[in-house]
Amino acid sequence: MLLYRSMIYLESLNDKQKEAVLYEKGPLLIVAGAGAGKTKTITHRIIHLIHQGVKPSAILAVTFTNKAAKEMRERVLALLGERVHGAQSESPFVSTFHALGVHIIKENAHLIGLTKHFAIADEHDALVIIKDAMKARDIDPKQYEPRKIKSIISKSKGDFVTVDTFNQNANSSLASVVGLIWRDYERALKNEKALDFDDLLLETVLILKKYPEVKQMYRERWQYIHIDEYQDTNEVQYELVKLLVGKDENICVVGDTDQNIYSWRGANIKNMLHFEKDYPDAKIILLEQNYRSTKNIIEAANSVIGKNQYRMPKTLFTENKVGETISVYEAYDESYEAKFVASKINELLRDNNPEDIAILYRANFQSRILEEALLAEQIPYQVLGVKFFERKEIKDLLSYIRAAYNRESLSDIKRIINTPTRGIGKVTLVKLFANQFADLPATMQIKINKFYELLGDMKDYADIHKPSEAIKFVIEKSGLEEELSHGTSDEQERLENMRELVTLATKYDGMPEGVGMEKLLEDASLASDQDSLIHKKDDKKQGVRLMTVHASKGLEFKYVFITGLEQDLFPHTNGSKTKEDSEEERRLFYVALTRAEHKLYLSYATLRTIYGMKQVNSPSEFIYDIPSHLTEREKSSGSSGEKIIYI
Repeated sequence: MLLYRSMIYLESLNDKQKEAVLYEKGPLLIVAGAGAGKTKTITHRIIHLIHQGVKPSAILAVTFTNKAAKEMRERVLALLGERVHGAQSESPFVSTFHALGVHIIKENAHLIGLTKHFAIADEHDALVIIKDAMKARDIDPKQYEPRKIKSIISKSKGDFVTVDTFNQNANSSLASVVGLIWRDYERALKNEKALDFDDLLLETVLILKKYPEVKQMYRERWQYIHIDEYQDTNEVQYELVKLLVGKDENICVVGDTDQNIYSWRGANIKNMLHFEKDYPDAKIILLEQNYRSTKNIIEAANSVIGKNQYRMPKTLFTENKVGETISVYEAYDESYEAKFVASKINELLRDNNPEDIAILYRANFQSRILEEALLAEQIPYQVLGVKFFERKEIKDLLSYIRAAYNRESLSDIKRIINTPTRGIGKVTLVKLFANQFADLPATMQIKINKFYELLGDMKDYADIHKPSEAIKFVIEKSGLEEELSHGTSDEQERLENMRELVTLATKYDGMPEGVGMEKLLEDASLASDQDSLIHKKDDKKQGVRLMTVHASKGLEFKYVFITGLEQDLFPHTNGSKTKEDSEEERRLFYVALTRAEHKLYLSYATLRTIYGMKQVNSPSEFIYDIPSHLTEREKSSGSSGEKIIYI
């Protein structure tokens, strides 16, 4: 093909990208800044290797998400054209880490007592097994929360810790319980001939370690290895990669220490920082040219991330236009902030499509007030994740309130009678709803009576207190607060979302007794319905995007709003103020900044209602990291809502 004879595929690359593509032998570390074309570089390098005579099937490329793997695979195949004739065996092996694990385990399943048709236990399946194990051992799920146990097991496996190693080092009552349940959990998986997601990687590593001939087989099969987003690898993934690298050390890893934002799920930035120690002959190439953003945005991003210590130094640059200044808006409170965002978006929609615009926030609970403002302006939007009133914890809270006022609401009773766990099983519920209460054992009758007494207490309290106070009461007395407050980061986020419902309820506190709560329940239902209607009449691809900064990684938009830039919210303290945590928060802000192509809007609220109480906030330290000549500041008066613009 002419494409290969002329090497025309090199013409679209800059000098550094071309250098990375043409480097054929030995270890290679590509430090790729945001918007620097890393996927393009990897795919073109794979094409070049094939052009140089490397068999496509000798090339392995691994990334983290199915979407990224699909994109890379399609790009490679498109550039290869008819060369591979669609034959899988003659194509590069492009996959996620977990898919790679499945592939290797299926080919060697007999070595670990499985068949190639082994089952994979998803997160729900895993949690059910853990709950059953706890029940069998009479371990109180209120004292030792099942999700937390699952999280500890998962994190341990990701750190390459086996159940035996874990038990040897157990030094607390929680660790002892985890170790006990973990053994039962593994036994149940074995009985079902199943592996969980973490096992897909851990067992793969164990196979390669235990059977040198298997390891050698894969080293000979995949002579050229490419790893995307290397800064996000955990210990098991790191070990897996090292085991697959052959004596020629033809490994190419691509990543950016400045975009390491997943330490909470095991990502170890040291894996990338120590690449030169692992491979002393490594060549390092910096991809610093950004193709996404304006000069102003890039200068701001460089200024922010330059304050971090744990990073591989680089300085992004771009040949794009200077662009607009960065808008910094000081809102009186979160309501003014949301109205500002909605107002600016309305202006932008005169000349842009909704999907060109993204609103980013540090924590999921922040979406509620923003959704409300967009709905008021009839601006179509999509939440990446779950919309506020559709979140499980919010539905649970609303079900408690509705059931307290209406004990005939069976759907609400079903939802909450065992949330949190009260030991009331499905058989009991069937009899209860069939009016066979008298047939139940005395112990179960007591549990059910206590539940209905709880609903009575909630109604009595709600009848004489403000809606926000009533919801606080429900959160506490239901057991939901206790269940979530000491759990995983996901569980603490769910608790934050419930507390945001308290904040919403303060809007109804001034209404006559009994009216406020009724109106809150009505509005919650209507908000959900209205939202559905808006999305039905618009194309699925249409809508302003709302998401956490974590969810935005890998995406880009013409216009980006970063909201809630207040100290302790963004950066989020999470109860920790270590240097490592502080630097990760800064990396998170850097990721947010570099999602924008044309224009950035930063905003914060002087007052923000948290858990029903107004808090005075300081602007985020990150705002002050941006040189003042790059920004234009606006502020709301708070009383009239008029804006004051100052330089």
